[in-house]
Amino acid sequence: MNVRARDTAIRKPELQLSRGSRRTFVALALAAAIPVLLLSGWVATLMAQQQRDLARSAAVASATRVAERVASDIAAQIAVLEAEAASATLDRPDLAAFYAEAVRLRQAHPLWETVELARPDGAQIVNLLRSLEEELGPTSDRTSFDAVVRTRQPVIGGIGPAGSISGKRLVALRVPVIRDGTLRYVLSIRLATNAVSSILRDAGAPEGWVGTIVDAEGNTIARTRAEVEELGHPANPALQAAIRNAPNGFYTGPTLEGADVEVVYRTLQHTGGWSVHFGMPVATLNAPVSRSYAVLGGGSFVSIGLALALVGLVGRDMAQRRAGEQARFSLALRSSEEQGAVAAEAAELGTLRWDTVAHRVTGSPRAADLLGWTAAEGRDSAVDADTVLQAVDPEDRGRLSEALRRSLAEGTPLDVEFRVIQEGREPRWVRVAGRVPQLHEHTPAGLIYGVVSDIEPRKRAEAERFALLRRLGEAQENEQRRIARELHDQVGQTVTGLSLGLKSMERLLARGATAEAGRQVEWLQSLAGEIGRDIHRAAVDLRPTALDDLGLREALATLLRDWSQRHGIRADLEFLSEATRLPAAIETAVYRIVQEALTNVLKHARAASVSVSVEKRAGEMRVVIEDDGAGFNADEQRERAGGEAPAKLRLGLSGIRERLSLLSGTLTLESSPGIGTTLFVTIPIPEHPET
Repeated sequence: MNVRARDTAIRKPELQLSRGSRRTFVALALAAAIPVLLLSGWVATLMAQQQRDLARSAAVASATRVAERVASDIAAQIAVLEAEAASATLDRPDLAAFYAEAVRLRQAHPLWETVELARPDGAQIVNLLRSLEEELGPTSDRTSFDAVVRTRQPVIGGIGPAGSISGKRLVALRVPVIRDGTLRYVLSIRLATNAVSSILRDAGAPEGWVGTIVDAEGNTIARTRAEVEELGHPANPALQAAIRNAPNGFYTGPTLEGADVEVVYRTLQHTGGWSVHFGMPVATLNAPVSRSYAVLGGGSFVSIGLALALVGLVGRDMAQRRAGEQARFSLALRSSEEQGAVAAEAAELGTLRWDTVAHRVTGSPRAADLLGWTAAEGRDSAVDADTVLQAVDPEDRGRLSEALRRSLAEGTPLDVEFRVIQEGREPRWVRVAGRVPQLHEHTPAGLIYGVVSDIEPRKRAEAERFALLRRLGEAQENEQRRIARELHDQVGQTVTGLSLGLKSMERLLARGATAEAGRQVEWLQSLAGEIGRDIHRAAVDLRPTALDDLGLREALATLLRDWSQRHGIRADLEFLSEATRLPAAIETAVYRIVQEALTNVLKHARAASVSVSVEKRAGEMRVVIEDDGAGFNADEQRERAGGEAPAKLRLGLSGIRERLSLLSGTLTLESSPGIGTTLFVTIPIPEHPET
């Protein structure tokens, strides 16, 4: 297209838009003559409808938020209960120690009514509402109790019958206590119904809406209003019918007072079927809309004449505007396509179009080169989608297919990294980013537009970095092992020789020496023995020989025993799985993490006892380190430090986090003032460990 033709193409739609603007002015002048009543009525109607829609949208968002917060709160209670179920006091068991721990937990959780421990047959052996010496009888709410016994999984019950001890209808949260694969006990906490209502109110219920929580049996267990009248009673039929039809949605039904309400409800995840409901009177929602309709109806008769005159004028104006806009859009589209092509070439990106319905992939030459098919030079080409998937590394095909499916199903952007294997070439990492097009309502289904980029240099740099960090860690351990060996073999032997020489001198002096010389020799012997013990302790701290010779269990047992004797703090070790050897990197990391944690306890915790629990699960290693020290408030520490993690501020756990990062492990910290601190460490175990 030459310059003159392009200018003509631009001026023509501009001229049409200029004429259309004059007609728009005339149309606005006519519209100004429409009675104020009609205009105000129409605006009032739109605003009333918007207000109602916004109120419903706010209710949906609030209900979702409240449901998530309530479910999160319940999940947090279950997590605390599971941690207590793993307590060493239940191994022997030591019911007195467990009772004391339960009392401390209850003090830290004011919403708990009581803590209960029962045998699998349902007989209670501990209940904080009674002393240890009293007879307790069977537990209540056998439905949730039997579910735990049957499934050996945590269970969240509904509102149960009145307990024989508490005399109240309580909500039970139960977890199994399993030792050596056997169900030993069922550990439960009981929440009062007003405690669940408190959770509901504190979760941020919408202003003016009535909130209700219903259990899986359809009984009301929490309510923001009229708690006493409703708690424990079956919910109304409309609510129960809605839950049966769908886990989330809207319904309309009567309240206790007889007024119709519009209710939004959400089913809480991982709660065994609990659901949260919020209702607002229908009359309150629809009152503004009804008034606006009355005003609009009265004014509409007055404006009919002028409205007919506007129809023709506005229709003509819109047609001409549309023609001008289409011309400008076509010109802008051609310019945008050219600019996009230039940008893609400059960034060495490939463009593609993935049609999951026709199973075809169309891409630029750069995309074809990156994804492993042959394309005509300078032109886009298409291949079967299976051809592209065959070029993807078998370990990455599932991830690519899942990313495509999720992007199409949920409308989320596509962003996936995978390796491409081509004959005669090394595997290469590429990244595909794109989205489902939203050009118009008739866009064909199953389409994804995206770009392909070469990320092999970045992936190679990341791999080299992790390999370097791994080698540095191994070099550090090897150096510590060498120093420990030299301390033990060379310096230790020297000190031993010194001790033997002094012993021989003692015998010689004993034949005719003075008592003072004998005391001096005894002092030198004591000094030599102390030097030998210090050297042995330093060698063990640098690299425990038990870790290499006997494995992790014996090394940790020796570490805790020596540490406890040295500092006068009781230390317990528990292995919840069989003692099998693990990769050297994992055993070393676990040993060093426990060693660092014990140092932190000594520096900060002022604890009387420390408990270490080690468990090898399917595909992972889990370590729990718990003390009964001073603890701290994690939220306050985060605020004072501007968002820094409290573990790094108070306990200096950066070394532990660095070790875990090399093994893709995670660290979770729980602490409360006066309760103590617990570290949860998880390290994945590779299926094929390196040798």
